[in-house]
Amino acid sequence: MRAAPTILHLDMDAFYASVEQASKPSLRGKAVIVGGLGPRGVVATASYEARRFGVHSAMPMGQARRLCPNGAYLIPRFSLYRQVSDVVMALLRELSPLVEPLSLDEAFVDLEAGGVAFDSRGARETGERLRADIRAATGLSGSVGLAGSKMLAKVASEEAKPAGLLLIEPGTERELLAPMSVRTLPGVGPATGEHLRRAGITTVGELAEAGEDELVRMVGRSAGAGLYRMALGLDDRPVVAERDAKSVSVEDTFDVDLHDRVRIRGEVQRLADRCVRRLRDSGHSGRTIVLKVRRYDFSTLTRSETLRGPTDDPAVVREAAARLLEGVDTTGGVRLLGVGVSGLADYTQEDLFAQSLAAEPDGADGSDRTDRTDGADRTDGAGGTGGVDAADRTGRADGAGGGAVTSGAAEAEAEGAHGVAEPSAEPEPAPERRWAAGSDVRHAVYGPGWVQGSGVGRVTVRFEQPGSEPGRVRTFRVDDPELEPSDPLPLVGDGTESGP
Repeated sequence: MRAAPTILHLDMDAFYASVEQASKPSLRGKAVIVGGLGPRGVVATASYEARRFGVHSAMPMGQARRLCPNGAYLIPRFSLYRQVSDVVMALLRELSPLVEPLSLDEAFVDLEAGGVAFDSRGARETGERLRADIRAATGLSGSVGLAGSKMLAKVASEEAKPAGLLLIEPGTERELLAPMSVRTLPGVGPATGEHLRRAGITTVGELAEAGEDELVRMVGRSAGAGLYRMALGLDDRPVVAERDAKSVSVEDTFDVDLHDRVRIRGEVQRLADRCVRRLRDSGHSGRTIVLKVRRYDFSTLTRSETLRGPTDDPAVVREAAARLLEGVDTTGGVRLLGVGVSGLADYTQEDLFAQSLAAEPDGADGSDRTDRTDGADRTDGAGGTGGVDAADRTGRADGAGGGAVTSGAAEAEAEGAHGVAEPSAEPEPAPERRWAAGSDVRHAVYGPGWVQGSGVGRVTVRFEQPGSEPGRVRTFRVDDPELEPSDPLPLVGDGTESGP
């Protein structure tokens, strides 16, 4: 614990939704919900306007639509979110060499290590300057917490939301924490909170009064001792600049359960290729290939295979994933598939052929292992955030954690048909182009815009861009040759352009 509030915690406000509002002028001040748009989609982020209707992250998208029927429902654009995150993280690294990113939109900073603040006044001035710099560079708002420990800095930033700053003076921690709900403390989820409530403990002050022995008796030695220290405001964890990635993974949730074994194998192959792309982008290779299968009854199985050495070769990962799939019964249907690589390294085994032959299946006895989540699993640990699980979860919030949240079925159709078609005298008709709500497009005449919706052979586009006035809406055929997918424009800077 420090004698000065020189640990800063930054948390961007409703990050994904705020980026969409900044990118799409017509959505400013409106309810925006970002997440999977299919029947099994989940909310990744909701704007503050949408939260007034009760919409929140991790909520099923169907429930969100019932609560907020007039909201704008958009797919995530992770490439843009990573670009904005890189700008924010660069500003943090100007303050200190000790920056600990937790996700794309959240990080701790040790201000003393950077020599920018040694007392309360300096810390507050640095925090206010940071918020102004973020606003100027991205057009977005972030909330800042300042305290003598990481736990209290995070509590402070949460209390400061939205777009605020809160500094907790050392020595005032217990007074500030006492009236807060026990759910304020990190690690106290719904189950622990309900367990404590049944024991008559609902506030942090009551938690401290219960004493360590009583808490150990209630929730176990490790958890009880940790709860008691947090209730007293004690936390001596340092800010760690780099956290090694534990795994890289991608997964798809499908709108309709998959039963065709050929289709399932094809999806696993595509997931393996996507996983390797992310693995290479993060500068890693890995030894252990992991297959995740969630079946029709929500039972989740994982299988893994450890290679002789680390690899980033897509053929090796595909072969390993295919072998693992052979040991899984998918008869009743599959609702989710995932492929991951763990045991990461920053080099690649040279002898890939020998590596493939020497694969050692883990759990070869055929026993099912239930799915588990790394404690540090976040929305998107890769992409320059120093995160711990570079998960690309398609059709979920996860999000987090990466990747556009669309159905795996739609992605498969976009990539092409499965198998080899029989020769035909008649040419196959071109598949109908799909336009996901929120995706970027460009028209040869009207310039850049974004998809508001599509259906019945038509796509509706609003032509506007960051910094412009709300734009006009036009409707086109889905196969209009003058309409093409486009990369996102920067939120701030020279990205503004006008149509031809």
